[in-house]
Amino acid sequence: MARREYILRAAAPDAIGILADVASCAARHELSILRNEDFADLNTGRFFIWQRLEASDGQNLSVFEQSFAELATKRSIEWSIRPADTKPRALVMVSKGDHCLIDLLYRARRDKLGAEIVAVVSNHENARWHAERHDVPFHHVPVTRETKLEAEAELLALVKQYQTDFVVLARYMQVLSEDAVKALEGRCINIHHSALPSFKGARPYDQAHARGVKMIGATAHYVTSDLDEGPIIAQETESVDHHNSARDLAEIGRDVEARVLSRAVTAHAEGRVFLNGVRTVVF
Repeated sequence: MARREYILRAAAPDAIGILADVASCAARHELSILRNEDFADLNTGRFFIWQRLEASDGQNLSVFEQSFAELATKRSIEWSIRPADTKPRALVMVSKGDHCLIDLLYRARRDKLGAEIVAVVSNHENARWHAERHDVPFHHVPVTRETKLEAEAELLALVKQYQTDFVVLARYMQVLSEDAVKALEGRCINIHHSALPSFKGARPYDQAHARGVKMIGATAHYVTSDLDEGPIIAQETESVDHHNSARDLAEIGRDVEARVLSRAVTAHAEGRVFLNGVRTVVF
């Protein structure tokens, strides 16, 4: 009999026996738990569960969903379940720096990203070649101070057109408006280098080099109205020293940014990221 795997996400007020209830519900309907991740946050009083389940047929799953819905009402569980092989649809936005975009496109082509890149949008033409080389539609949406609102309206129209599940800012160097951020709340991921907030503006790695920094890194986070301060999904650092030039720091920074952004995108695509107030739980 054919078997299929599913991803179950659940978040609820923490209480004794909640994990046992979830596992029992799966067992009663002959779903195997292939992998389980759970976490109780003592500060927020929330309990989070991520499970990879296996069902023998659709009927088992359908009955399980009905039963789980009853449990969810009883336990105040926010939950979702989907086939594990489902790939969320991602729209990637980029400016001139293409290192993160190239990494995302390559991982997607090798089926290692967990998401399908459905379109690339940029305020410059530089990225067109990379998108078209990977058979991904490219849209050039120029942005000026005078056309910012029109450009964002076009962006949101593209998000709708491509039935986009989430948006990735792969070094997109335009600040989204409050309205755009609200429209993409919880489904827009950004990447920034660790030189922020100390070294803002142009040539941050030159500024970092001048100050003799000993650590280069990057942070991937959800976009909020607080610029570069949204809930963190992934971070990474690399040690540097006096031997490294400003150019070295920039190159190391690009490598870290690409790795961290891809990790964050994959975690989000696989449903392993849970918003927990201003923080995240990442399984």
